[in-house]
Amino acid sequence: MTLLLLLLKSLLLDVFLQLSQLDNGIFSNWMLTMPSYGNLDEEVYMSPPPGYSTPTSTQVCHLQKSIYGLKQASRNWLFKLYSILLVMGFIQSQADHSFFKLSQGQSSTFILVYVDDILIAGNDLSAINNFKTMLAHHFQIKDLGKLKYFLGLEVAYFPISIFLNQSKYALDILADSGHLGTRPTTFPMEQNLKLNNADGDLLPDPSSFQRLVGRLIYLTITHPDIVFPVNIQSQFMHQPRQPHYDVVVRLLCYIKFTPGQGLFFPTSNNLQVSAYSDSDWASCPLTRRSTIGFFIQLGTSPISWRTKKQ
Repeated sequence: MTLLLLLLKSLLLDVFLQLSQLDNGIFSNWMLTMPSYGNLDEEVYMSPPPGYSTPTSTQVCHLQKSIYGLKQASRNWLFKLYSILLVMGFIQSQADHSFFKLSQGQSSTFILVYVDDILIAGNDLSAINNFKTMLAHHFQIKDLGKLKYFLGLEVAYFPISIFLNQSKYALDILADSGHLGTRPTTFPMEQNLKLNNADGDLLPDPSSFQRLVGRLIYLTITHPDIVFPVNIQSQFMHQPRQPHYDVVVRLLCYIKFTPGQGLFFPTSNNLQVSAYSDSDWASCPLTRRSTIGFFIQLGTSPISWRTKKQ
């Protein structure tokens, strides 16, 4: 999931910076409504569905197409879609097989697939419309129009930039955890705080802590400033204690302070890559391992960041 969303950010940046030089960047987000209509490669039989009567109790149904709930449904569906895209002339990325590109002269079209959701980006509106028409011959599709919301990411357009954020997702985390009315704080974690797996009482229900940290991990897609504290808390998922939960609560207070923070991609930008990295030597009190972190920009726009224990 993280790789797919990082690719989405890179795709938005790449199209808006490079293709807007030829024409205004065009973004469209639309959905294929019947993802289970893939072709079957083997014979599959199933019991008759409830309410359907057969002359004898030994009769079964012979499937001609894959249906929802079938184990091979997703694989067959994607194989059919990818085959059609390749026939149309799209080139599949070797870095991420859900990304496709079609270049015809000055026209470029990019496709990003996630299950039955497809993101289309390009600099030629007629090429995008032709692609939709051709694909509509093979699938039932629903056009959702200009991209505004994709996998929890909100996209806002401005004359000279685009803005990517997860404000709704952040507010949902606060509401579901009961901290929507909490007092905000200006920094996510106390400096030089050292946590271990021995201090404090064990949480009676670790699932709530685990679910909350998992949602915060997804929030780091547009919040590089909470990557480090979230990384620290994710190391205590197996046996969380009260001090660990207190740090997460403070992190929620910080999110209350910056719920609309996100990523800004200006059009007046350069393509120079700059990277920053740092390490904290033997900072982990449990393993004595170092913690490293890096932050990469394309121009002034962030495209990748990470914190990791060596």
